[in-house]
Amino acid sequence: MDRHEKIDYVELPASDIEATKTFFTKVFGWSFTDYGPEYSDSPGGGIMTGFYKANLKSSPETGGALVTFYSNDLKATLAKVETAGGIIIKPIFDFPGGRRFQFTEPSGNEFAVWSDAETEAPNH
Repeated sequence: MDRHEKIDYVELPASDIEATKTFFTKVFGWSFTDYGPEYSDSPGGGIMTGFYKANLKSSPETGGALVTFYSNDLKATLAKVETAGGIIIKPIFDFPGGRRFQFTEPSGNEFAVWSDAETEAPNH
């Protein structure tokens, strides 16, 4: 794959790096490499993702990018997010092109998960 001029890495703040790492390991199966107590990264998300120690959080409401995952089974992924301590901030809803939900992880960063392959009835 040609990496030239492609998005290669995403860095996000994490007020609790250990809780954030545990969450992404439980939900998405990521593994992490620590670079001291205030930085950790993972290749597990399809793009390298790093978390740095900061009392900040990324949210579209404050101008942050909405990092979005894809799932073949939206309900199963939502259940894993909840079980791992994520907070659902927008339950499954329809949007042009598919369905999705949005959540925050233990450090408060907001993410979305979408699918174009869902067959269950929408939650209204």
